[in-house]
Amino acid sequence: MEVRTLASGSSGNCILISGDGEYLLVDAGISCRRIAAALAEDGLTPEDLSGVFITHEHRDHTNGLITLTKRYHLPIYASPGTADALCSDVPGASEVVHILDCGQSFDLGWFTVETFPTSHDAAEPIGFTFSCGGRKAAVVTDLGYVSDDVMDGVLGCHLLLCEANHDVEWLRTGPYPYYLKQRILGDKGHLSNEAGAALALKCVEKGAKTVILAHLSAENNTPTHALTVVETALRAAGFDPEHDLTLAAAPRSRPSQVFEV
Repeated sequence: MEVRTLASGSSGNCILISGDGEYLLVDAGISCRRIAAALAEDGLTPEDLSGVFITHEHRDHTNGLITLTKRYHLPIYASPGTADALCSDVPGASEVVHILDCGQSFDLGWFTVETFPTSHDAAEPIGFTFSCGGRKAAVVTDLGYVSDDVMDGVLGCHLLLCEANHDVEWLRTGPYPYYLKQRILGDKGHLSNEAGAALALKCVEKGAKTVILAHLSAENNTPTHALTVVETALRAAGFDPEHDLTLAAAPRSRPSQVFEV
């Protein structure tokens, strides 16, 4: 199985999961044109996708869905609350949407997909794990805190793509208005670097060998800073990020390298 982020951040999120000739998209927060161009780098087209999995309905996760749905009629997989929101905003979504209940596990081609609820200010946000060939990848961003459901969902993964959105002090002293700072810092906001590091450490302790930091804020974080916080937490627990695992930060506006799970 392979994972590649096509974009990651408040301006758009999109992830390609592939295994045994099957291709899935997690979120479609960039334009259909950009998605198609990124897929072309791997010799793929949107017609090669078996489905699009949507974590929640916010625009930085759904911007490309209108055109994707209109042109390619790809199956969309989402929670009941997210599906309702998509059917209101995306023409034709009601014809292709498949509803996933939180905690549901199902097979799609070579993949086994599992879902779990997350805490974010959206209708009914969820995270995903994808298993193929005995390997498991977890995708969990846009959450205010790591709940027991999230922890149960991601433990045992070989690859973790998790949020490291902001430095708390940078956010508190930065230019954002007060209400936005409170939203981001709240239980339905976004994970700080330290919270992301704690989640990453738990997964590494249980065997994860790849950690991708995602949804980094352009104003309240940098890739170097986020990586340093996570590296420090891992080293304090006795892990060497340079030898024991692969640790990377997903680029905001361009495709990442391909990560093998």
